[in-house]
Amino acid sequence: MATWTDKLKNRWHVKNTWTVIVILIVFACTGFTVLFIKQPLFQYWFPDGEKPTWATILYWILIFPVYNIFLLAYGFIFGQFNFFWEFEKRFFRRMFSRRKSS
Repeated sequence: MATWTDKLKNRWHVKNTWTVIVILIVFACTGFTVLFIKQPLFQYWFPDGEKPTWATILYWILIFPVYNIFLLAYGFIFGQFNFFWEFEKRFFRRMFSRRKSS
């Protein structure tokens, strides 16, 4: 029976478990960074504490490219830039490709 790390190794086409762990750490660091930058940004822009709805919507729109930049940056820091660069290219290819109707 394959372990969860073996399944991720096969899915991501990586050779060892250590690489899977490093990739998961990169995803975790990216997620925490995006989480931690929201509060200070909103406190800076809206010091009275009242956030308009448009600001939250704008945050969610803008966080998408920021997340991807952080993902590549952390991938570089942890020595997995090539993996994350290919990951990003696959992601955007799937996102913006046109489906052929049958």
